[in-house]
Formats: sequence, C-alpha cells, structure tokens
Amino acid sequence: QVQLVESGGGLVQPGGSLTLSCAASGSIFSVNAMGWYRQTPGKERGLVAAITNSGTTNYADSVKGRFTISRDNAKNTVYLQMNSLKPEDTAVYYCNAKFWRPPYNYWGQGTQVTVSS
Repeated sequence: QVQLVESGGGLVQPGGSLTLSCAASGSIFSVNAMGWYRQTPGKERGLVAAITNSGTTNYADSVKGRFTISRDNAKNTVYLQMNSLKPEDTAVYYCNAKFWRPPYNYWGQGTQVTVSS
C-alpha cells in the first residue's frame, strides 16, 4: 500500500507560478516512478510529468520548458514546479506512484489548479 497526499493547488493568474507537492508514505521502496497527471471535465487523465527512481524525467509536450518535476528522497516527496502558467493548464492534478512489475498505480486525491485572471 502506498499513500499519496498532494498539496499546493490554488488560483493563479496567467503567467504566474505554482508548486505542487506530493508526500508519499507506506511501501514506497519498490515504487519505480512517480509523476503528475491532470484531468479536466469530460477528458481522460493525462500525463504531465514523471520521474523514475534513477532520475529520468518525462514531460508532456504542452508543458516542456515551463514545468519541472523533482523529488526529495529524504522526504519521500515529489514536486511539480509550474511556471508561465496558462488558462489551459487549469485542471485537477493527481500524484501517481507507479509499479512496473506487476504493473500497478496508486493515486492521490487530486488538487485543483485554476489559471485565470
């Protein structure tokens, strides 16, 4: 079992910045990758950014150059630094912990990010 608790969402103006945090607890030693996904009403949840245990990162094309994912292993926490935010970044952001063998996903409860003037 893995528990994920997100924080840091909120309302921000276009062009602004926001940092999301995801604190992980439980059986985290076998987690292969952690990441952030986002979802808007009527659409599927999609990958924003992910980071593996070895530090390899992966970003959605729409956020490359604006968002940065990082992890603090001592704190079991993953961060998503979001800069130059756009209205189209508005969504519920979910933290994800991924196991590869066997494949399994854990999800946080989600945090709302709203980009609006």
